[in-house]
Amino acid sequence: MRTPIIAGNWKMNKNPKETTEFVNAVKDQLPESSKVESVIGAPAVDLQALLDAAKGTNLKVAAENCYFEDEGAFTGETSPKVLSEMGVDYVIIGHSERRQYFGETDEDINKKAKAVFANNMLPIICCGETLDQREAGQTNEWVSGQITNALKGLSADQVASLVIAYEPIWAIGTGKTASSDQAQEVVHVLRETVAKLYDQTTASKVRIQYGGSVKPANVKELMSKEDIDGGLVGGASMVPESFLELVNFNA
Repeated sequence: MRTPIIAGNWKMNKNPKETTEFVNAVKDQLPESSKVESVIGAPAVDLQALLDAAKGTNLKVAAENCYFEDEGAFTGETSPKVLSEMGVDYVIIGHSERRQYFGETDEDINKKAKAVFANNMLPIICCGETLDQREAGQTNEWVSGQITNALKGLSADQVASLVIAYEPIWAIGTGKTASSDQAQEVVHVLRETVAKLYDQTTASKVRIQYGGSVKPANVKELMSKEDIDGGLVGGASMVPESFLELVNFNA
């Protein structure tokens, strides 16, 4: 059985004080980690506050990005080695906003995935299509290609342990949500892609999230689908009450 994983992605929101207040508001009401894994991805400037507040709780911590080198003359980048030393559990890589606004390529994301593993953390690898690509019938081929490129050179054991997040770009922050059937269809394609690249055992272990306007009102229906193992959540993860509703969806 795959453990469900609900991960908040705060993007460029909240300061360290607000981060601490958020964790204090949710920490005693989180589900057991064996039932649902609760994760918050915060901006780099908030990570130490998040780690300090989350210590001893069931909340796991994700960075929203990292570089693919551990150190060097890369002004403004975040070292995966330092993130690991701080105690970060996950790193979100390949988010559509990173691809769109900062020009990240599939090759960059593959390098980052390897760097995350080399530093004993786990990547949450994002993929997703634009509205034009969906309307042109290119969704399945596109997201399969993104994940195929992102996983190059990774072992089956590594792939079984990571998280894939399917986020249709047209549903991120728009209020639009793929129907649960649409989400399940693409997530199944991603699982089949892993099976073709590796084997069925690996594909059955990898956890695949849906992201794109996930909220308390639709989380149960999405999570009822066979291949959907969690959510990568934006706005609804920034309010303690709605985050708790999300992580306790099966309570």
